Amino acid sequence: MKNLVILGGGYGGMRVLARLLPNQLPEDVSITLIDRVPYHCLKTEYYALAAGTISDQHVRVSYPEHPRLTIKFGEITKIDLDNNKILLQDEQPVPYDDLIIGLGCEDKYHNVPGADIYTYSIQTIEKSRATYQALNNLTTGSIVGIVGAGLSGVEIASELHESRPDLKIKLFDRGSHILSAFPQRLSLYVENWFDSHEVEIVSHSNITRVEDKVLFNHDEPIPCDVIVWTAGIQPNKVVREMEVEKDTQGRVVLTKHHNLPNDEHVYVVGDCASLPHAPSAQLAEGQAEQIVQILLKRWKGEELPDSLPTIKLKGVLGSLGKKHGFGLVADRAITGRVARILKSGILWMYKNHRG
Repeated sequence: MKNLVILGGGYGGMRVLARLLPNQLPEDVSITLIDRVPYHCLKTEYYALAAGTISDQHVRVSYPEHPRLTIKFGEITKIDLDNNKILLQDEQPVPYDDLIIGLGCEDKYHNVPGADIYTYSIQTIEKSRATYQALNNLTTGSIVGIVGAGLSGVEIASELHESRPDLKIKLFDRGSHILSAFPQRLSLYVENWFDSHEVEIVSHSNITRVEDKVLFNHDEPIPCDVIVWTAGIQPNKVVREMEVEKDTQGRVVLTKHHNLPNDEHVYVVGDCASLPHAPSAQLAEGQAEQIVQILLKRWKGEELPDSLPTIKLKGVLGSLGKKHGFGLVADRAITGRVARILKSGILWMYKNHRG
């Protein structure tokens, strides 16, 4: 019996399971999924969990059940490529015949002193819970500093305003406009929304260090009762420690079939993979679809395709509280209630009709 091991029950890992189970998995193959927590987590909704507008249960989705699927919970400490084993903290190693690495990302602190110690995060469900506790225990008039005005920073700032309008929110960004990856029209729309809701945007910021309840912008101290960091990501530490070829962002370089150049049995999906697009749940799912196709052909001994189709991304949507939103759909900018309704609908479809 061959063992396919999937590291991480994120969007990529879940899409692999959805495609192989219940009927596509060959009789001589079993699957072992390894993750920290006993359910799939909707990472794209962590901002709302941290802000306190949704419950913990809202971001949890059960893993599928199958007689040849084993779900193992634990902390992965190392991927032993030489011996085809996954090393776990306080557990026996797990051997694999084929491996899919989907361990996601962590905050990147850009060598800012104190940022990893004195800031809160929304990168994992555990950290999002801690951020929720810190934010919602604040007294009226407290100051919240959010570092980074990309999609995550914008969403948690707007959601926190909806949850706690009594707080003073400062959103720090390096550029002249927030949401630098979006068209300026969308950036201006969101900036106007923040202005009308009294969320302060601190443009051209340069966070030089962080101390307990103090954020230093251009070395000038700014008191903050809670600081949330959303200013960049990097691959999971376990992947960063792998001795394989990586790109300038630390992501693993892959062949056209999504496996390591020197090992056709090891695949990388999602935030840890070097791909031509920015990491996203949508990209991880598209990549997972292709990995399943490759695995099925290899298991059957069939010839692999010379090339794989380009993964087409349908767009990106962001929320501004529960009633407004923004985004790009088929390269078309949309704003207001329509964007928010679309995002809510996509989330509902994902939770209720996975795959």
